[in-house]
Amino acid sequence: MKKFQWAAAAVAAAMGTTGCSGVVARVRSGQLGEVIDQKPEQRGYFEAIGIGASDPAMPTATQRKALARDAAIVKAQYELLSLIKGVTLEGGVTVSQAMEKDSSLSARVHDMLRGAEVRKTEFTSDGGCVVTLRLPKDRLMTDGSLRESL
Repeated sequence: MKKFQWAAAAVAAAMGTTGCSGVVARVRSGQLGEVIDQKPEQRGYFEAIGIGASDPAMPTATQRKALARDAAIVKAQYELLSLIKGVTLEGGVTVSQAMEKDSSLSARVHDMLRGAEVRKTEFTSDGGCVVTLRLPKDRLMTDGSLRESL
């Protein structure tokens, strides 16, 4: 009986780690697709992609890739901010409205965005970069003033 319970737990753990943690590849054969399907609000997190490029005159490929990645991260953070600002808090107020009234809340939201997880970085054949960022919803829930109604 113990072997069965252990095997069942192992199968459940494997299904849990593979079933909902994968990040969709956006770049295929070095190219971005013509259509990018996004599901920005998932069950336990918000997800955003950013696409960045660098100056092709940069002297090395490493510099070009680093700058393209940085640009993609900033763009993805901006997209996450847009998503979060639309979240409705208790009392029917949006995060955007609350941020306008409370500068410390605005600073906390920006700090959370800087801590978003880079889940995937993909480079294109022309030197561009696509970054996928995730922000767990429970990170928002830990801030007492950001109790959301999701």
